Amino acid sequence: MAEIKSTMDLVMERAARMGRASDEELQEEDQRKEGMKLAADFLDEKVESLMTALAELPEEKQVCIRSGMVDTLLRNIFLHRDEMGKERTEKAAQGIREISGNAGEVGSICVEMQTILGQYNQHREQLHQQLEEQIRMQYEQIMAQQAQQAGMQGGANLEQILEAKVDEELGKMEAELADQYNQALEQYKGAIRERLS
Repeated sequence: MAEIKSTMDLVMERAARMGRASDEELQEEDQRKEGMKLAADFLDEKVESLMTALAELPEEKQVCIRSGMVDTLLRNIFLHRDEMGKERTEKAAQGIREISGNAGEVGSICVEMQTILGQYNQHREQLHQQLEEQIRMQYEQIMAQQAQQAGMQGGANLEQILEAKVDEELGKMEAELADQYNQALEQYKGAIRERLS
């Protein structure tokens, strides 16, 4: 039993050591955070060039700092719904290309991601138009039926109900669409991470 206990003690000691971060790990994490901040400043146009900023830093820190930059830039490539979001994703893709040294493969992946983002917005707009048209046709049919039936009231209430239905259906469809496109986007982001690691 003593042998089992000592083995258990060894396992527990090793687990405790693994739970504590070494000084080196803490420094690497600080460097990653520095890279994240530089990338955020780049996205906010406070830093003009990521590679210039990186070159000014000690060489031994550059790998971790670059890793932090990549993480922040990839997090800022998302399914945007407005012009500000589009500009941010384009700026993030520009930063990725710069960090990669305009490597052909990474550049191609960035172009494919931008294409996916454009397709998402087109698809989303088409679904929105189709849904509005379907609901409008249903609304017109119901209104025509009401007009034929004497004494029926509540047209305004019906309009509110149909509007709520449009919003509900649109929310469901957009969530499904976003899931599909996010999966593709995550695959591209994974490919970029793999190439820039």
